[in-house]
This record gives sequence, structure tokens and C-alpha cells, in this order.
Amino acid sequence: MNMLIEVVALFLGFVSWIMIFISLQDQHWRESTQDGSVILTSAIYENLWMSCASDSTGAYNCREFPSLFALPGYVQASRALMIASMVFGTFGLAATLAGMKCSKIGGENYTLKGKVAAIGGVLFLLQGLCTMIAVSWYAANITQQFFDPLFQGIKYEIGEGLYIGWGSAILAICGGSFLLCTCRMTDNKIITYPYQPPSGGHMLSTVATSEPVPSNYERNAYV
Repeated sequence: MNMLIEVVALFLGFVSWIMIFISLQDQHWRESTQDGSVILTSAIYENLWMSCASDSTGAYNCREFPSLFALPGYVQASRALMIASMVFGTFGLAATLAGMKCSKIGGENYTLKGKVAAIGGVLFLLQGLCTMIAVSWYAANITQQFFDPLFQGIKYEIGEGLYIGWGSAILAICGGSFLLCTCRMTDNKIITYPYQPPSGGHMLSTVATSEPVPSNYERNAYV
């Protein structure tokens, strides 16, 4: 049963790791809103790296953000968290592969493999937390600007890239939790050994005596 849970945890971690790249490549982290617009001639959508604009004919043009320091603080923080999430996910996959019981890596030292698998679970949890914080922080700024009546700039709505990020975070947290649960279940098992009575350094004689040994010797027994 533990081996099956480890396989499921590895699958969830791998899928969440792939979804991070999909989310980062998706250009629709936020999209200009159509609320209150009678005639829509263009749409603007952005992610952490670039801004794109499309017109009614379907033509679009994208440009990368020219300066990192000119970006808002939450965008810079989201970039750093997503990069950290990719790093945690990469090392989490490597540790999980090495710590699985069905893996030949590391031999048959299951105690050590269990500790390595637990490290993989912690790394998956860190991956999920970093992704969740980055995506939620970005979405919070979108909703704050959208419902702010004093905001004079372009208002945006949540794009599909954020939903992919949320899905990646949930899968990574589930995979890390499964790995930690399997390691805890393995530690709680009581290992029993066959009983072997101690010898105490005494050896039993196998030679049978035909006559009983007298406890007291008489004086006339000696010549």
C-alpha cells in the first residue's frame, strides 16, 4: 500500500511540476476587462514576463517588460516565487525517485530511502506553497484594482494562467502530504524479531553420566 501511495505522490508531483511551466508560458495571467465597454476594439493581456495586445481582426503584438526594477513589487515577488517553485519541484522529483521503495537507487537501505522520500515530500510542499503564494498575490492585486472606484488605469480580470497555477499548487501539496504520510506510517510499524534466549556464556554438556556424583566425599575414599 505504501508503494502505491509513493507512486501516486510522484505522479502528482510530476504533473504539478509540468503545470508550472505551462502556467509561466501562458500569456493570460490577467486580461483587460470588458465590463462597461460598448465597443471593444482591442484586448490587453499580460503575464509575469510580457504584455500583449490584440485587435478585432485577430492580430496581436507582444513585448517584454523593458526593466525589472520598473515593475510593481508583487510582480517581482511572483517571479522569484515561481522560479523557486521550479527549483523545489526539480529537487523534489529527484529525491522522491531516489527514496521510493521500488527504486533501485540507494540499494535496499529502506531507512535511508524513507528519509530521502520525506525530504522529497517537504520539497513538494515548498513548491506548492511558493506557487500558491505567487498566484494568489497576483490575483489579489487584480481584484483590488478591479473593485477600486478610484483606480484610473486599465482594469483587468483573472486569466487562465492563474487557474493553472492554482491547480499546480494543489497537486504539489497533495503529493508532498502523501509522501510524508507514507514515511510516518513506515516509522510507526513495530519490527519483531524471533526470540532467542541468551546463553549467558554457559555451555551445557551433552555427555550423560551413568552414575550420580556424590555430594560429599568420605575420608576412606582416598588411599
